[in-house]
Amino acid sequence: MNIILVLIDSVNRNALSAYGGTEFATPNLQSFAKKAWRFDNHFVGSLPCMPARREIFAGFSGMQWRPWGPLEPFDLRLPKLLESAGYTTAIVTDHYHYWEESANGYIQSFQGAEFIRGHELDFWEPLVPEADLPQWVHNIEKWRPGYGHRYFSNVANFRDEADFFPAKVMTSASEWLAKPKTGKPFFLQVESFDVHEPFDVPEPYASMYGDGAARDRFTLWPPYQDAARQADFMSQASPEELAFVRSQYGAKLTMTDRWLGKLFTTLDELQLWDDTAVIVTTDHGHDLGERGGYGKQFPHFDSHANIPLLVWHPGLQAKNGGVIENLTSTVDLFASILAIAGVEPPRQTHSHSFLPLLKGETSNARNAVIYGTFGQGICCTDGEWTLIQPPDREKPLYAYSTMVPTTIEPQDKPVDHGRYIPGIDMPQWKIPISPDGSGDRRKLDSQPLLFNRRNDPGQSHDLWQDRPEERERMLRLMRQVIERYGAPAELFQRLGLD
Repeated sequence: MNIILVLIDSVNRNALSAYGGTEFATPNLQSFAKKAWRFDNHFVGSLPCMPARREIFAGFSGMQWRPWGPLEPFDLRLPKLLESAGYTTAIVTDHYHYWEESANGYIQSFQGAEFIRGHELDFWEPLVPEADLPQWVHNIEKWRPGYGHRYFSNVANFRDEADFFPAKVMTSASEWLAKPKTGKPFFLQVESFDVHEPFDVPEPYASMYGDGAARDRFTLWPPYQDAARQADFMSQASPEELAFVRSQYGAKLTMTDRWLGKLFTTLDELQLWDDTAVIVTTDHGHDLGERGGYGKQFPHFDSHANIPLLVWHPGLQAKNGGVIENLTSTVDLFASILAIAGVEPPRQTHSHSFLPLLKGETSNARNAVIYGTFGQGICCTDGEWTLIQPPDREKPLYAYSTMVPTTIEPQDKPVDHGRYIPGIDMPQWKIPISPDGSGDRRKLDSQPLLFNRRNDPGQSHDLWQDRPEERERMLRLMRQVIERYGAPAELFQRLGLD
């Protein structure tokens, strides 16, 4: 069985017609969904970009132990495990974090890798003179100093749609599929950094859902990592600017879908559907002004945490509408891909294969999933109820690693070493670090929240005070799941679960 994993960054489930969205056109994903299994309760795991990919590559739920960073020496490597089972492995991607120092170890596990350079802050082309920056870049610079200048320098010579990143990624992936290969099955990971910001698209996409020329008045890249800056933006942005940003997100989604169609056409032409499993998903969604914010920051509401997952398996074709209601998570891609390849998942994993769900076997299905960002709190859902539990930022916070990645900023306190992570027989550092988040952010995530997803899919009615029995049940459930992952003791204290 050949396997293709298509990872499209920052896709909102409710923006896809396959999930009932009507605002933006995504015909190729819609066509794929008609024959694929559609997972309705698939959730993020560790956020954001590289923590999510660590779950995919290593089957390890890292949000409890460490922030964004490289793979650990003890981490499993999905492509290596597939290679050992006789697979040819490759990745085609424009996800520039892979070639940053803070994200080492991921692409090195493939037999082949093709990079499409220049997205976002990739250090690709020389910076153009500031005098040559157009007004839309200055609009980005107002809220993200340095970001617009860096991005524009990379794309200043783009002339038409074929120059943009989804076109290059999907075309390169199609060309890889068409190349002569040995008789071995293949695993191809296709990653498009779009639909990620900045929401820069050419015509005709820029004017599909709004006025593309409005980029000279509005920004294509609202701030969100800095809570104070985001608050300033939201206080100044007009309804027209917020609508414009949303329109350009949709435009980029439609453009990415159009080029994904090229990949699907290649599968048609090469007659690969009969012996190739195809998985299409994302790492997280991207809030577009909901609840006064952008991005994928904690608190993790369903708007960016309940993400799309579409699976084509030629031996297990979708029946009865092909909808899977059971809970799954990003970390489950690891074991599932191995299962499709006929490889037994190692015991050293937090991952559960969703392959039995396609066969109608639910006895070992998850009763709950957890998701969150290191140091910022954890969420738990059983499918019907969702608990969002912020941390007590006065309690100690530690990062655990065999190294000290550049993304970890130790405090001026003693650093211990030992064997802290269950199942890892390798010494790790226990590094005291400052809690993540500014004072403004603490005000936003200082209160726990409880929602009934079935009656309140928009998660607008907090039931923390009104439903104490469900509150206590979800707190116990969260603790049980975290315990199963073997989380450090201080996490229970920070979450009030001790």
